[in-house]
Amino acid sequence: MKIENTKAQMRKGVLEFCILSILQNGDAYTSEILLQLKDAKMLVVEGTVYPLLTRLKNSGLLKYRWEESTSGPPRKYYGLTESGKLFLIELNKTWGDLVKAVSIITKNKNTNSTKK
Repeated sequence: MKIENTKAQMRKGVLEFCILSILQNGDAYTSEILLQLKDAKMLVVEGTVYPLLTRLKNSGLLKYRWEESTSGPPRKYYGLTESGKLFLIELNKTWGDLVKAVSIITKNKNTNSTKK
């Protein structure tokens, strides 16, 4: 098994949470979202983000609006709906619980392996 595949799956699993978290700070267009993900070292490509944004919109978690651009075609800005804000609150709680659980498990494993 290649470690890169596992790392990619781990990133993919939290991508939705990351996108919703970015949008809690205000509306953004796809290039801005991608830039923030890349700045945070979340290695993603446009081909992954566009379908995810569409899925989140179709699920009622995101809304969008078109805005004219001075440097090209109009831009589609995404933002959280009220349902999206509530969904993100639940994801934040779940993430906190998951981080605690993984920390306990991995700390115990690391401690136990050094005692042997």
